[in-house]
Amino acid sequence: MAITNGYATLAEVKAALRVTDSIDDTLIENAIEGASRRIDGYCGRWFYQSPSTAISIYPIDSYNIRVDDIATTSVIVKTDNNGDGTFETTLTQGTDYQLEPLNAVLKKIPFNRIVAIGNRTFPIILAPDRPLVQVTAVWGWDAVPDDVREACVLLSIRGFARLNAALGVVGFADMAFQVRAVDPDVRDLLSPYRILGVA
Repeated sequence: MAITNGYATLAEVKAALRVTDSIDDTLIENAIEGASRRIDGYCGRWFYQSPSTAISIYPIDSYNIRVDDIATTSVIVKTDNNGDGTFETTLTQGTDYQLEPLNAVLKKIPFNRIVAIGNRTFPIILAPDRPLVQVTAVWGWDAVPDDVREACVLLSIRGFARLNAALGVVGFADMAFQVRAVDPDVRDLLSPYRILGVA
């Protein structure tokens, strides 16, 4: 099986497990994909690039739009100026709006806000029950952060080992230990990437 939008590779997890054969490759790949989706849920965002998709958005006010993570600067912003459901006006990046944070490329983080600049404002009062801005973008992150990759490796190892843990207990000779619900190392690696308010 191929890993879909995984945050670690099969080779990375096998190296961490010290596994050299390919007998369990499918199980390890499943663990990687499961760990990656668990990270998405824990952080409230995803770290891969989704295909370019248009979504309709309610601006916060006439100048600000909060958006999910945008991976690249290839963004199209359109407005519905009369509230009829048609996004007829295409805005120009750098003249009508800018992507923020301004240092996103330098810090290797995604854009998460669109700000109107110049004399441009976003329509908000024509149809308060209808989103009047449409944003087309590649959503997600441009590249998987190293911390997220490492967390995925750790979670994948845990998921793979869990297959041999009866009732959540892994035993070694005369001792056994309980598999923890939340790995503190994974939590520490991912905490800077969690969106506030995610349970």
